[in-house]
Amino acid sequence: MARRRSNRTREYQRSARLNELLREIIAEELERIEDDRLGLVSVVSVEVDNELTKARVFLSVLDDGEQELIETITEYRGRFRKVIGQTARIRRVPDLTFLIDQSIESGNRIDQILAELEISENEGE
Repeated sequence: MARRRSNRTREYQRSARLNELLREIIAEELERIEDDRLGLVSVVSVEVDNELTKARVFLSVLDDGEQELIETITEYRGRFRKVIGQTARIRRVPDLTFLIDQSIESGNRIDQILAELEISENEGE
């Protein structure tokens, strides 16, 4: 009996390509927006769900006003969706949700813990 080929790898590649395409489009449009409230913000990644109806956009910001940034960038959601619709060849433009990427903070915390462990080991010798 012949085995059926799986399309999982092709689907994964497609969603990865779509994630990267949306990240690039949103990042480019973000550069065009002249709003002082945005400050220094960058698009870290985009994750589109399997149905291509929702996308989570992860942002990195240098300032502490994370909540204000989310509120400000959400005001431009329609603009981002319009540009995505004009640029990307997809049937439906996913609804965008903006989130702060916590991986940088987590990495800093891990570095801090490792540094503390190294100091305590050196003191124990």
